[in-house]
Amino acid sequence: MARGARTRAVKGSVLAPFDPWSNPLCTCPFKYSLNPYTGCSIGCLYCYATAYVGNRPSTPKKDLLKRLARDLARIPPGSIVNVGTSSDPYPPVEAELGLTRRALALLLDGGMRVLVTTKSDLVVRDADLMRGRSAAVTPTITMLDERMARLVEPLAPSPSRRIEAVRRLTSQGIPVGVRVDPVIPYVNDDPAELEELVCRVAEAGARMVVTSTYKARPDNLARMRAGLGEVGERIYRLYKGSGVKVHGYLYLPRQAREALLKPVIEAARRCGLEYATCREGLTGREWFNAGSCDGSHLIPPPPRARGGPALDRWMDSQSGVGGS
Repeated sequence: MARGARTRAVKGSVLAPFDPWSNPLCTCPFKYSLNPYTGCSIGCLYCYATAYVGNRPSTPKKDLLKRLARDLARIPPGSIVNVGTSSDPYPPVEAELGLTRRALALLLDGGMRVLVTTKSDLVVRDADLMRGRSAAVTPTITMLDERMARLVEPLAPSPSRRIEAVRRLTSQGIPVGVRVDPVIPYVNDDPAELEELVCRVAEAGARMVVTSTYKARPDNLARMRAGLGEVGERIYRLYKGSGVKVHGYLYLPRQAREALLKPVIEAARRCGLEYATCREGLTGREWFNAGSCDGSHLIPPPPRARGGPALDRWMDSQSGVGGS
């Protein structure tokens, strides 16, 4: 999309230009973000978004579908909309509410190009909406160790369930790229496990991996320290002792970050996957060999903008959706 076509968020809108807190290291193409829920019940210890939106359970946004339909009238068909940039769009409550499902229908019927980012295998439920449409999915799978995953990502489905979700989505022709993100020292940095993870998602049909290292902020570092015992203490000491302040985060020195990411990148290369890093400042061919850093290039182009039943009936769809 040309720069002149970008639309600023207006009061009351639920679609907003994606801006990862003005981080100049972000290499994402221009896109809009949509988060059907406020807060996130997944409860990841490393979550960055809690520094900006707070640490609270997923709550449906008030009048989301009505506001979304209004926003869709303001942006060009064919725009990229990333669903789930700061709050997982498939928290446990989504199974009952179906709010994200109805939002996806509006986006796809409105001719948008949709990228769904989630840690939940519930996304497979909506494969019928995305199949053959302008949509791709980028699930986050950070590790294979299910015990550690339960500690670090308490309410996320197990890694094995997420890998199976990749298989089920790709078997229906839905493009998938996997986020191995973040790689955390002492938690999921074992090279052999990372290589096995990349191989398993490749076997499941993923086309690319995106990876990055853990960047510490005061709130998520405190959660890691409190929730992971001695491992948490080691992480705390490492980042406090060696971390470098970069755009509001504590980054490890470049050499350390390269060492953490190298197993992912090398495994992706061996498995024939595209690969990219996220907000690392590592943009050379060695670290970045993909059509985009976020997987948005995987989205098939829409044949043309079109209306659809979901768009025509959005007033009915909003009934029973409360919250704020």
